[in-house]
Amino acid sequence: MTYRELWNTLIPVYGEREAKSVARLVFEQRFGLDMTDICIGKDKQLSEETHNEMKKIAARLLQNEPVQYVLGCETFCGRTFTVRPGVLIPRPETEGLIQLMRSLGSREKPAPRILDIGTGSGCIAITAALDMAGADVTAWDISEEALATAKENAATLGARVRFVRQDALRPPVDEALWDFVVSNPPYICMKERAEMSRNVLDHEPATALFVPDDDPLMFYRSIARYARRALRDGGWLLFEINPLYDGDMTAMMAEEGFEGTETYDDIFGRRRFAAAQRQDSGPVTA
Repeated sequence: MTYRELWNTLIPVYGEREAKSVARLVFEQRFGLDMTDICIGKDKQLSEETHNEMKKIAARLLQNEPVQYVLGCETFCGRTFTVRPGVLIPRPETEGLIQLMRSLGSREKPAPRILDIGTGSGCIAITAALDMAGADVTAWDISEEALATAKENAATLGARVRFVRQDALRPPVDEALWDFVVSNPPYICMKERAEMSRNVLDHEPATALFVPDDDPLMFYRSIARYARRALRDGGWLLFEINPLYDGDMTAMMAEEGFEGTETYDDIFGRRRFAAAQRQDSGPVTA
């Protein structure tokens, strides 16, 4: 199966433009052929074994399985992370959380203590550990499957991260531990399902995506209450947010003791991130 044959096969599911992109990714990541190789016909010289593997890949893609699961990896901030069914696929917009943390970290003391809540593949925690000098990073997730994948990624990439199984809705009672608490928690309401693609709905873990329509900020509220105690004075709480609830997020953060919350756009121009700093104003009450 050549590059042209693969993308033609995928058109009924992906449309022509995305089919070409997916086919190119398959050839580059799985078979080591870039567009230059394809242009000079190397995709026509593949072995029978490779052709058979290509057919299996095409069959999975035609079932709307995300190409990242089919290939077993995704790129985040220039590094390759293992992903598999049961673990949320890193998104390019989430890289904005890392950029925000770096910019705020440049104002703070070196060697920050960082907590990533809901780590999934570990992409945020591992990137922070590798890119922020001296960072002491801990990552939580409730999913054993996610934690296993995150640990594998940390080992592969040479990052020192402490992984802990912890429910974000039932956090411990900690005080003044962290310089950053960062989270990309579940934030998609069930009513938004109708607008989502089948490859997400049928394959990515629902527990990492969805929240009830009547309580869309449930994870944010729990994490904010934890962070109000657990952040050091001057520490930062950073979230990836649902743009639909930008205003509600700011109001909730104020109710939980974080005044002056700022929100920021992602690379697609959508209001996607929130940042608030803990200012010591006396004892924190429950």
